Amino acid sequence: MAITASSRAPQAAGSQEGERSPFLRTAELLAPYQPGKPLIALSLGEPQHPVPDFVGPVLARHIADFGRYPISKGIEPFRRAAANWLATRFDLPRAIDPDTELLVLNGSREGLFFAALTAARYVGERKGRPAILIPNPFYPAYAAGARAAGCEAIFLPTTLANGFLPDLDALDDATLARTVAIYIASPANPQGAVASKQYFSRLKQLADRFGFMILSDECYSEIYTREAPGSMLECAGPDFTNAVAFQSLSKRSNLPGMRVGFAAGDAKFLGMFHELRNVAAPQVPVPLQQVAVAAYSDEAHVEENRRLYRIKFDLADQILGNRYGYHRPAGGFCVWLDVSEHGGDEAAAIKLYRDAGVRVIPGSYLARPQADGSNPGAGYIRLALVADSETTAEALHRLVETLK
Repeated sequence: MAITASSRAPQAAGSQEGERSPFLRTAELLAPYQPGKPLIALSLGEPQHPVPDFVGPVLARHIADFGRYPISKGIEPFRRAAANWLATRFDLPRAIDPDTELLVLNGSREGLFFAALTAARYVGERKGRPAILIPNPFYPAYAAGARAAGCEAIFLPTTLANGFLPDLDALDDATLARTVAIYIASPANPQGAVASKQYFSRLKQLADRFGFMILSDECYSEIYTREAPGSMLECAGPDFTNAVAFQSLSKRSNLPGMRVGFAAGDAKFLGMFHELRNVAAPQVPVPLQQVAVAAYSDEAHVEENRRLYRIKFDLADQILGNRYGYHRPAGGFCVWLDVSEHGGDEAAAIKLYRDAGVRVIPGSYLARPQADGSNPGAGYIRLALVADSETTAEALHRLVETLK
């Protein structure tokens, strides 16, 4: 069935709930209960592996740089290091120009938010109310950006039937003609699906035909246990027209509190993006950018990070087996489990917290209802395998014992 204007989330109580943080909703859901065992939190995707050894020494060498305002586009060593990493890591049509095609960010979240505001201005007048397309379930910053930009958010269901990625062939021309941007996450959060080059190429064809921006969230690209995920930039053509990729050190380098990432791609879009961020977004401190220079110049800590996640997914394979529709995701560190036969996502989350001391997030809280009332996240729970392997194994054993 084609995704049209009528496929957006209905303006009802469920939609209002969707405006709120899924983590706050989970806290409210579990507030009446006490954990039945020592708490293990798998709800928040906050990496807990060790901070790389080089972070402290680099900060110490550049501590004086906290005494001056940073330039908003990022220091030249950072932009060069990030561009070099992209060229080494991905099969790009050409190297990224660090002067015009890359900007530093306070992590990818603020960049993804401000990109929606920029896209609404950059793309210009549309045939109808401007729209931003969002995978459903989704990262909350996408919907917040669409709302702030004054665009209609159209949610594209990502289900097992379509490989947990938006079905591009289900989009009708009328919707695409008023689209200013589409958010795509690969690896996807929460399901871990990875877009193929063919998928990215098809998306690029649509963006060029209808003149909208592709905002590609690739913050999980370095966490995988099989093939390395690709980038939208690999399929964006020699000028990266209509495509911008967003990266972060939070997951790749276990630095969620440092808040450093970047946006790279279409130079014209990034020029307008920089103008907006230059007056509206906080700059990234220079010492943190210097840490990022070291991080993007080192792969040893990233390989060790992947090794630790691989151990935990091996444990999930053994402990979960084929229960709850489990499959080892292609990327990311989340597990997406079907608990529809165990009372649904909210009931399962309560039971796991109350009886097993395991905190998870209901899948319906990560998504919005579609026009037919269905919620693509309903019946699922998300687990973030961010704790150490022993804690992860204990949580998974508790989960199986409690739900069986």
